[in-house]
Amino acid sequence: MKRLVLVMGMALFINPAADAATKTLDGQAIFDRNCSVCHTVSPPPKSAPPIAPLASRYRIKFKTKEEGVNHMVAFLKSPNTQNAVESQAIRRFGLMPPSPLSEPELRVVAGWVWDQYNPATGACGGLRNKGRMNQY
Repeated sequence: MKRLVLVMGMALFINPAADAATKTLDGQAIFDRNCSVCHTVSPPPKSAPPIAPLASRYRIKFKTKEEGVNHMVAFLKSPNTQNAVESQAIRRFGLMPPSPLSEPELRVVAGWVWDQYNPATGACGGLRNKGRMNQY
């Protein structure tokens, strides 16, 4: 019996898939480690637009979280002005560099960004005047 437990324990230790399955990606932790250098969650901004108003724009433009996350992941991999959801932010802050995050990390952090929308705060406080974003 001791051998069986030892063998099973060694298999879990050696098997990277089992190890990866035990590690859960956390969108806020990914944001804090990688994105918060430039982005804040709420205004005022640092050197890039705050996340909460961007979450509002994604909620306006895309009907489902899946659509919004897919678009956000594609944009983070290869930012370009044609696919930006907020051209005003591009004019003010410039175009961000491509994200070095892995696909799973991008999906998790994009889902977390989507979830930062709060209808109780007036669309995150980022929208004013008939759907236009305020001046961060």
